[in-house]
Formats: sequence, C-alpha cells, structure tokens
Amino acid sequence: MKLKQSLIIALIFVIIGITSWESYWRAQGLHPTLNDEKALWAMTRAKVEEATKEDVIILGSSRAYFDIQVGQWKNETGKEPLQLASTGSSPLPTFHDIVNNTEFNGTIIVGVTPGLLFSTTYPKAFPWERPQSKVDFYFNRTYAQRLNFLLSVPLQQNLVLMSADEEEWNDDIDLKALLKRINWGKLDTLPPTPPFYNFGDVSLPRNMSMMPRAATDTAFANSIIKVWHFFGKGSPPPEKDATTAFFMHDVKKFKERGGNLILVRPPSSGGVRIGENMGLPRDRFWDSLVHVAQVKSYHFEDYAQLKNLTCPEESHLSLEDANFFTKELVEILKKDNVLPNHKTK
Repeated sequence: MKLKQSLIIALIFVIIGITSWESYWRAQGLHPTLNDEKALWAMTRAKVEEATKEDVIILGSSRAYFDIQVGQWKNETGKEPLQLASTGSSPLPTFHDIVNNTEFNGTIIVGVTPGLLFSTTYPKAFPWERPQSKVDFYFNRTYAQRLNFLLSVPLQQNLVLMSADEEEWNDDIDLKALLKRINWGKLDTLPPTPPFYNFGDVSLPRNMSMMPRAATDTAFANSIIKVWHFFGKGSPPPEKDATTAFFMHDVKKFKERGGNLILVRPPSSGGVRIGENMGLPRDRFWDSLVHVAQVKSYHFEDYAQLKNLTCPEESHLSLEDANFFTKELVEILKKDNVLPNHKTK
C-alpha cells in the first residue's frame, strides 16, 4: 500500500514538473517543432531505395531546404518530393551517395548555394562532414534507433521541452545546451560567434519553413544576419576546381544511367548577396558550373517574378515567399518539360 502511494505521489510530482517546465518555455515564446536530426533525414533517405523515374529528390543546403516547400510542391505536381537538403552543408556528399549507392534515375534538383557547394572536398571540413555524417548514420542506424525516433515524433510535435536539435542554437533548451551556456570562467582566445538562434520550423514529411518571428521581427532577423556576415568574413577561399571535378564525376555517372539533374540557385539578398557577388561572382562560379554540367539550370535573377524576392535575414525566404518561389519554380520547370509527368491534384 505504501509503495502504491509513493508511486502515485512521484507521478504527481513528475506531472507537475513537466507541466511547469513546458509552460515556462511556452511563455518564452517557444513552440513545438521537430528536431532536424539525422534520424529524420535517414527516414527520407530510405524512401530513395524504392523511388522510381517519376520521383523528385531535392538536395542542397538550407536555402533548398527552406525555399522549396514540400507541401506546395505536392499541390503543384500531385507528388511529394523527397527533401534531403541539409543546413550548412555541401550537397556533394549526398549526391555522391545517391549516385553511387542507389539505382535512382529519376529527377534530382540540386540547390546551389555557392559558398557551400564550392567550399571544400576535405572530409573533416564542416560543410562536408555534416552531410556525410547523415549518410553514415543512414547506413549504420540500428533498429532501436529507428524505433526510438518513431516513438519520439509525437512527443516532439506536442512538447517544447523535447527540443534537442543537433544544431547548436543559442536558444536550445535541452540540458546539454543549457549547461554550455553557463560561463565557467574560461578565457576565449577567438572572437565569439554572434548568438545564433533557431529560425526554422520542421515538420513531416521532412520540411523546413521560416518561423514567423524571423519574418516579422526585424531585431531577431538582424541577429541572424550578423551570424551570416561573421561566417562570410571568416570563410576560407572556395575550392572551385576540386569541388567542380568531384561533382562532375558523379554528374556524368548519373546522366549516363538516364538521371535528370536540375540546378537551381535560390534567392539571397542584402549584404549576403553583395558578399556573394564579390567573393563568388556568378560568371566564375554559377555560369562556369552550368557550362560544364550541361544540364537544365535556373538562377533566380533570371526571372522577373523571382529576382526581387527579399530574404528577411538575407539568405532564406519567409514561408509565404517560399511557397510562392516553389509554385513559380514548378511552373518554370513544367514549361521547360523537365519534370516527370505528375498530374495536379
């Protein structure tokens, strides 16, 4: 009897604790969203094994992830694309994985963020290691990891306190992140990175959209802009020749088996666009890649309806504009007859 009472009391305290903790973080303006983790990426990657000529895969960095909306794409084509873009990443490791580890010969759209695609081929470099770690996780994941993720999804979708993203945002609320924000008196020898806050909402089936706050709160958007400018100033020189050679080896193999490759340059604006024009001029990077790849290619600046889109934090589109960009992109691709024959629902 005493044991039963103790369990009931313990359960009551657990419920009170969870409710209080959840209420506190919601009061801070946070809301439930899926964690953009390797397990979520692997769930979508697994679908490639059964994908056919009629399927579309989206690769790239965060611009392809934010700006090409899965739901809007499905509305326009009647079929859901497989979203495998990855934030802060070069698309080369993922493209290499699909070309060399699958028989997929449908359509692959590669979103080109010049500073990342042309960044490096060094396996330990951040833009390369990050997507490669997702590929490695996909092949090495256990059944326990798969089950753990599936069970966690309903909790992530409904509880803010389940936030434990693999990204290291300054507003993460898991225990590890909270402890890291404590000043233990250590002296930093490098200039501190500006605070970097999460500004994307993740949902099934693996879709990223800009949080409303980033699109409406100028001060919040400016905090993200400071991070882009910080990294832009400290970025090493691009490795154009090495990255292009690596990419082209896989492009050739993909095209030879009947694959349809499309290059897309999503929008950027403001200081980020100015920096790209200076350090990664279009003629030397985008135009050069288009020339050697010999595939259908679409740059946002070449279309009246797209060239004046403004990114709230200079690098990604708001949800409203991302839906518009996706809709217009599909229309452009349809007119060029480069998409599988999907019927609009």
